[in-house]
Amino acid sequence: MLLRTERLTKDYGRFRALDALDLDVRPGEVCGILGPNGSGKSTALRLLLGFMRPTAGQAWIAGHDCWHDSVHARQHVAYLPGELRLYENMTGRQLIDFLARLRQRPVNGDLDRLAKTFDIDISRPLAQLSSGMKRKVALLAVLAPRTPLVILDEPTNTLDPTMRDVLLAQLRAARDHGQAVLFSSHVLTEVEQVCDRVAILQQGRLVHVQAMAELREARRVRARFAGLVEAVPELPGLRGYERNHVEVTFEYAGPLRDLLGWLGRQDVTDLHIEPLGLGGIYHRFHGNEP
Repeated sequence: MLLRTERLTKDYGRFRALDALDLDVRPGEVCGILGPNGSGKSTALRLLLGFMRPTAGQAWIAGHDCWHDSVHARQHVAYLPGELRLYENMTGRQLIDFLARLRQRPVNGDLDRLAKTFDIDISRPLAQLSSGMKRKVALLAVLAPRTPLVILDEPTNTLDPTMRDVLLAQLRAARDHGQAVLFSSHVLTEVEQVCDRVAILQQGRLVHVQAMAELREARRVRARFAGLVEAVPELPGLRGYERNHVEVTFEYAGPLRDLLGWLGRQDVTDLHIEPLGLGGIYHRFHGNEP
C-alpha cells in the first residue's frame, strides 16, 4: 500500500474530529473522501501530511510515518489545500519550479503542456491573477511533478465547468501513470466520474467504503403496470424491493437480460431504469446535507 492509516484519531479538546480511521490507497487508484463540513475530511488530509500530530493511531506514506518521518513522507506527495496561500511575488512558473525543486522532482516538459491544457499563462505574477487562475497554477504545481501520491482538498473550488472536466481528465491520466490520488469533495457527480473507491465520513467516523465498479453495475428500477403486478422473481442482484399495487421499485445489479426478460412478459405502462449512483448511498448517512 502506498498510503495506510490505522485507527487514526484527532481530538480538539473534548471534540473528536477524526475517530479511528482505517484507510488505504494503492498505486494507480483514485480514492474519494465524501462528507459534509465537519465530517473530518480536511482533518484526515492534514494528519496525512504531518501538519498535525494525531491523538492516537498512525498513518504511513510509502512506508514513512506521517508524523515522525513527515519530511520523507511528504517527498512522495503533492498537495492542494482547500484554501490557497501562494507566494504572490512570484510568477506561476517561478512558484511551480520552486516547489518542484523542494520536492526534488523536476517538472520537465509536462509543465508547458499542462499550462496549455488548463489555459493559463504561467509567466504572469500571481498577484495579477483571479482566484480561479491562482487555483489553476496550484493545480499545475500538484500535477506536473508526477509524485506517487496526489492529495487534493476540494480541488474544483472556483473552477468553471469546463476546467472541472479538464481536471477530472488529468486525475484519470495520473491514475493511468500509476499515481495514487486521494481527494475530498462535496460534489457527488465528480466523485462518480473519476473514483475507483469512495470513503464516506460521518462526524469523524468512516461509515462506508464503496467500490465504484460495483456501484456502476447497479441500477434503480421503477416499473408501473396496467394491473395488479405479480411478485418480482428472485433475480440475482435484486435488492431493496418495494411493491405498491401496480408499481414496483427496486435496486438491481444482475444481468440486464434476466431483468428485461421478466419485464417483457408483463403489461408495463411506464418504466424507469437509471444508474444507482452515489446519491442513494450518501444520503443513507447524511440525508439531504450538502
